[in-house]
Amino acid sequence: MSFPAGYEWLGQQGQLPRTISEGLKLLGVAEVVGKGSNATILSWRDELNAAGVKILGYSDDDVPWCGLFAAIVAHRARKRVPENPLWARNWTKFGSLQFKAALGDVLVFERPGGGGHVAFYIGEDRTAFHVLGGNQGNAVTITRIRKERCVAVRRPEYSAPPPSVRRFELASAGALSMNEA
Repeated sequence: MSFPAGYEWLGQQGQLPRTISEGLKLLGVAEVVGKGSNATILSWRDELNAAGVKILGYSDDDVPWCGLFAAIVAHRARKRVPENPLWARNWTKFGSLQFKAALGDVLVFERPGGGGHVAFYIGEDRTAFHVLGGNQGNAVTITRIRKERCVAVRRPEYSAPPPSVRRFELASAGALSMNEA
């Protein structure tokens, strides 16, 4: 598996949480800007519906899809997906509540102007969380989001978490995301 620039250290952590290994497989998937939709993103809706995870009202990749990304990752990682996963704030019901984030945790953020965003914790610097998520600049990317915007940290259920499920302090590199869409 290849890792994005600046995050090569992930390859030295041994077993990664499934949420991270599954999410990294989708890195770079991007929506079609304008008319049309990315068939891969639409296939996630179909895969989830076939598995009994109801994805209602999702017809086009112009519809915010961070929750759809989180749902396909959680599903493929064999984690229970919350009801109505397209709504980022519904991810506050995922797994168990945590007070400190660790690799693979779900982070729920408020968005400027209303709404929410959901992504997976990779690491953090002094002011921001580094997160793997969908619909970040219209693609699956790792980006930085201000810590103050985080409204929930949720840990997937584990029978035995891999040792890599821990906090990672990173350098402050790259721009801060201001509005995920």
